[in-house]
Amino acid sequence: MGVKNKQNKNVWVREINDIVRGICGGFLFGTPLLYTMEVWWIGSIAKPSMVMLAIALTFIVVFLLNRTEGFRKPRHGSRPYEALTDTIEAMAIGIGCSALILLLLQELTSETSLREILGKIVFESVPFTLGVALANQFLADTGAETNSQTQKHSQETKRPGNSNSDKLHVTLADIGATLIGAVVIAFNIAPTDEIPMLAAAVSPPRLIAIIAVSLLISYAIVFEAGFSDQQKRRQQRGLFQRPISETIMSYLVSLIAAAFMLWFFQKLTFSDPWRMWLEYTLLLGLPGTIGGAAGRLAI
Repeated sequence: MGVKNKQNKNVWVREINDIVRGICGGFLFGTPLLYTMEVWWIGSIAKPSMVMLAIALTFIVVFLLNRTEGFRKPRHGSRPYEALTDTIEAMAIGIGCSALILLLLQELTSETSLREILGKIVFESVPFTLGVALANQFLADTGAETNSQTQKHSQETKRPGNSNSDKLHVTLADIGATLIGAVVIAFNIAPTDEIPMLAAAVSPPRLIAIIAVSLLISYAIVFEAGFSDQQKRRQQRGLFQRPISETIMSYLVSLIAAAFMLWFFQKLTFSDPWRMWLEYTLLLGLPGTIGGAAGRLAI
């Protein structure tokens, strides 16, 4: 009985890990398009036939991807119906994630018509769903890391040579990777009119929610999704090399990068009020933080 309960628990743990990996893949691929007003407009005026066509095309592409890789751990002898259920789940994740961000950005409100809501969510969910399906293919899952590799990483982090200078070097490398990732993702968003448009309607509770979501996604991408050398990252011992402190530190670095890019593209000036700086920076900080997390995966 105990063995059966343990097996059931492992199944649920694996299922949750797969979903988290899919969600993180969706955010990595889909976030930049969420800050594109043209997609909001296309979704808001799309005819029902175009919405159905977008759903059908997305389903076909994701189904084919799930037949080869998908967001779950590779399964030997996977059957077509398993790819079918994975495709439905991937599309549900993509729709849910895009709807969440559109709500945070107040592109979906109680005054938005049902037709506009469906159009925006469906068109914005396309890159999210593709990101879910490509999560394993582009961001290798390290859940199968061997015990010998884990022990090797553990021994490396415990060597006497792991001095303060080594910790500083690791920390600076993380900061550099975060800056690069944040700039890569947010650079194309910073000079556009989307940030001022969103800031004009954003409320303080939404800003707090954006901060929480940014931190949660960053933590999940680096420490929970199973991408890159997740186990190795948990064992690193830099100045901020703990999951929570590293996530907060990287978020602050991403916000600094976001503020600099907004100033560089003259969306903000030193004569602007501090609240304007705060709103613009936090809004751009969301994609910047996701980019920063992706940057840390690369080192």
